[in-house]
Amino acid sequence: MNLRKMIAFGAILLASLLETSGRADALDLNGAWVSDADNCTKVFARNGTQIGFTDMSDVYGGGFIINGDQIVGKFARCRIKARKDNGPYVNMVAACATDIMLSNVQFSLRELDANSLIRLFPGMDDIEIRYHRCTTK
Repeated sequence: MNLRKMIAFGAILLASLLETSGRADALDLNGAWVSDADNCTKVFARNGTQIGFTDMSDVYGGGFIINGDQIVGKFARCRIKARKDNGPYVNMVAACATDIMLSNVQFSLRELDANSLIRLFPGMDDIEIRYHRCTTK
């Protein structure tokens, strides 16, 4: 009887670890993302080993940088609090801060390929924004 309980507990623990850890099927979102791939150098600039935004990045469609559980925009910083991968879809909840407010934001993304994704807006089927991963040299 104790062996069965231990096996059940181990299975539950393994399932919870797989749900919260980086799984093999989880989308790799790390990198600098821009709405127009031709504007990568106009939106992002490298300073040593760090990548950041150019002064006029918002004029060229802007973008964001994901590094682990951090999402950085030109005017906001977010920490991913929850993430659920479902095939090509990723749903995230992030705690975001700007100079004037704190908020929780829900992000729904769909992978098109390894370097392209679409941000979806739940409840607004006609609105989506396509992003492309920039190669950072």
